[in-house]
Amino acid sequence: MATDSNSKAPLIAPDSSNDSREFVCGWGAQFINIIVTFPVNKVMFRQMLHGVSPVSAARQLSREGCISLYRGILPPLCQRTISTSIMFGMFEQYGKLLRYYNPHISHGATVALAAMLAGCTEAILCPFERIQTLLQDKKFHGKYRNSLHIAQDLRQYGVSEYYRGIVPILLRNGPSNILFFSLRGHIKESLPAAGNTWWSHIIRDFVSGAVLGAFISTVMYPLNVIKSHQQCQVGGPFQPIHRTFLEVYNARGRKFRKIFHGVHVNYSRALVSWGIINTMYELLHKLLYS
Repeated sequence: MATDSNSKAPLIAPDSSNDSREFVCGWGAQFINIIVTFPVNKVMFRQMLHGVSPVSAARQLSREGCISLYRGILPPLCQRTISTSIMFGMFEQYGKLLRYYNPHISHGATVALAAMLAGCTEAILCPFERIQTLLQDKKFHGKYRNSLHIAQDLRQYGVSEYYRGIVPILLRNGPSNILFFSLRGHIKESLPAAGNTWWSHIIRDFVSGAVLGAFISTVMYPLNVIKSHQQCQVGGPFQPIHRTFLEVYNARGRKFRKIFHGVHVNYSRALVSWGIINTMYELLHKLLYS
């Protein structure tokens, strides 16, 4: 597990000989997850954007046909696989550097700082989230053909247009990583062990990842709603996060619970998604480190 370390680790200089393995584990785990969960994620996105029920969102996708079901998968394949690779890989690297140059810092503080820095590093991939959002919004289906078309069109507005929605992404990534890396080991250890068989380890990895991922994604859901609304605008002024929140809040009848439209699908998707990610990460980790 990436967070495992002992108190003498800071006395050893960071070793860069096998640094790529954590990146590979994160990339592979997310790749498998995206292929499995992309259709469910698309239903959740429609709920986020339009405030409709899961059935209505599924009907929209059904009417649009099977071809459009995986429309927009290229950006998350690029963004989320690289993002998860950075999440695990840079968490490990930042942790090594913090332990080496600050040997007296506590383990908990090291985990929190490394996780926060890894989350901020992930935010450089904001343009991929931006393109994915535009591809998934049906109002842009007739305007944009594919990811490359969007990337070329946004260029006329300047580099900053690719990073629209960066503030909610930063507010989401850092705290999410802190919760994930701080708690996943504790949750796994608290689960009852059903012997020392391979399948018992897989079940514990899946359950610990699923529970933690569902909790984090639910807590951070309003930030994703705000991010989606900001990124569905092309051109024009950049709105501060509080103004976007008020617009969504007013548009949904000034009822805070309506900000969470789609949270049930999000919760269900996160249960499966982070269960897969955590399980596949641990399997790849054991394979590469054995």
